[in-house]
Amino acid sequence: MTAKPAGLLGRLKPDWYIILIVGMVLLASVLPARGAAVPVFDVATSIAIGTVFFLHGAKLSREAVIKGVTHWRLHLLVLACTFALFPLLTLGLSALPAWITPVSLAPGLMFLGCLPSTIQSSIGFTAIARGNVAATVASATASNLLGIAITPLLAAMLMHAQGSGLSFHSVQSILLQLLAPFVAGQLLRPVIGGWISQRAKFLSYVDRGSILLVVYSAFSEAVVGGIWNQVGALDLLRLGALCLVLLGAVLLATLMAARALGFNTEDEITIVFCGSKKSLASGVPMAGVLFPGASLGLVLLPIMIFHQLQLMACAVIAQHYAKRADNAPETV
Repeated sequence: MTAKPAGLLGRLKPDWYIILIVGMVLLASVLPARGAAVPVFDVATSIAIGTVFFLHGAKLSREAVIKGVTHWRLHLLVLACTFALFPLLTLGLSALPAWITPVSLAPGLMFLGCLPSTIQSSIGFTAIARGNVAATVASATASNLLGIAITPLLAAMLMHAQGSGLSFHSVQSILLQLLAPFVAGQLLRPVIGGWISQRAKFLSYVDRGSILLVVYSAFSEAVVGGIWNQVGALDLLRLGALCLVLLGAVLLATLMAARALGFNTEDEITIVFCGSKKSLASGVPMAGVLFPGASLGLVLLPIMIFHQLQLMACAVIAQHYAKRADNAPETV
């Protein structure tokens, strides 16, 4: 009986996609877009970002938002972890001495803390772990829906306080470039929802391909601006360690909070997986709007590292929960 979760777990690991993302960084490091190619990539990136959020709006089922919404204690706890605990922790990490937290990477850490949770992997890992899938769908969906507005506002507030140069004017840009396509997708869902569903696999490639384009464009500009002169191997190691500490702290906090508040095991699984994740799919396009210029590459590094760490950690945790469920005595 344990073979099925293990097989599904293997299918959920997006190793190829992570490799492609890293490949875009390497390609941009060797062959960055320069000269006349830059405006072309800028336009293509803007179109790609709009496309991503249009598809998100068109795919998002209103029933998924409504389903499980009555479980308000669970949803409030997940949202508190996502948009309160995470930002406070990353704000604290970014304020550490420069020999611990590289100054150039501190804005990226803060932005990471402001991002919404993931949807696909949260649902997938919850299903493997035998958790409350319906509540996960509702909670992760609400996180992403609210994140379109909350993330830029939080990022602007925290980074303005830290003098990182992110202005509230950027929030207007993200509302126009991200929220407008998202709303358009939602409005057109009754017309194109069936077409979208029938081509879900193909459109997922469009979605992910758009993110790869944003990553390549961002790192091209960053490489031209001298990112690898600002960030060395030691900085990347320190960043990885900081992301591990952050992930471990949030996983422990969500677990302890779920148990302290008396949630059952199925709800605990939902809280742990939804409350501890940050969305690369939402984070890359948002960063592309909020951080134009060479600084975008620096902002994306923490997101990329944390994303892979959270997938590996949650894969192990999901398997542990699944084995515990398989070994639990049957009740009549």
